[in-house]
Amino acid sequence: MLDVEAALARACASEGLVPREAADAIAAACDAARFDAAALGQAAAAFALPVIPLVRALREVVGEQAAPYVHHGATSQDVLDTAAMLVARRALVPLVEDAAAAAGAAARLADAHRATVVVGRTLLQRALPTSFGLKAAGWLIGIEETLAALVAARDTALAVQMGGPVGHRDPSVGERVAAELGLVEPVLAWHANRVRPVALAAALGALAGALAKVARDVALFAQGEVGEAREGGGGERGGSSAMAHKRNPVASVSVIACATRVPGLVATMLAAMAQEHERAAGGWQAEWGTQVELLRLTGSATAWARELLEQLEVDPERMRAHVAQLAEEGVEGGLGASDELIDRALLAHRAAPR
Repeated sequence: MLDVEAALARACASEGLVPREAADAIAAACDAARFDAAALGQAAAAFALPVIPLVRALREVVGEQAAPYVHHGATSQDVLDTAAMLVARRALVPLVEDAAAAAGAAARLADAHRATVVVGRTLLQRALPTSFGLKAAGWLIGIEETLAALVAARDTALAVQMGGPVGHRDPSVGERVAAELGLVEPVLAWHANRVRPVALAAALGALAGALAKVARDVALFAQGEVGEAREGGGGERGGSSAMAHKRNPVASVSVIACATRVPGLVATMLAAMAQEHERAAGGWQAEWGTQVELLRLTGSATAWARELLEQLEVDPERMRAHVAQLAEEGVEGGLGASDELIDRALLAHRAAPR
């Protein structure tokens, strides 16, 4: 929020709305170390948002000459929405990096195991033989398609908010703030039009779901009676407190646990879209913690999925043994167009946006 207030002051000075000296004083004062976050949080309860106590504290810090120019022409939602977009952009840096690395690991598995035959399973029952490389290619495309949607949301949905109290502020200040902060400049203020945060939420939800699919497959592969793939990591990882013979799929469980909570959060963001007139009474406020949790949970799921795929241990011999059992029962089949399909997936991976 302090970054937003500093950018706002500089933008207003550039537009001739506040003295340059006042803007410089405000920007210099926007140092988080100068403020008591806990005290501001407690004070926020009286206003149902944190911006008002922050602005008051900032005015005290800058002194009498610059104080009247703090928060010039902005509304609290301008600051909080813009700050939320900045937080999202920063959080997406490691998240996108981890997702891209997970995709890269899936691509390597797909290429390395083109000819590794495995039993395909439908409705959790043995079906026909297929290629493990093709299965990994399916993981890859699931990650790539959802990551592409998230990258698109990052590049188009993370916008500045500078509409003023009812959304009719001259856009010149918002244009300058957007340029300084590296955010998108929206056509109109989006105080009560929540398509942008919902686009981000939906993209996060889809990525979390794609990663959970990978994790669930690996957890099933790692079952003792299947044993066709298992998590790496070595050491005592995955041990049981009661059963020494067990090796639990820690990364898979962690991905699934995080991803399971995400759909409900996406639903909250969707439910909050029906907002009242120019500013919401409750719906907008419901977004704050929800978006933070979405970023946290999807980020955690992505980090675990990266580790899962980069360290995955595949057992081709066990896979072939299970395919041989199928053949003994009269169920046979080739790999079909697996090789060509894997090539298509790898081509899409190499062309994917980041």
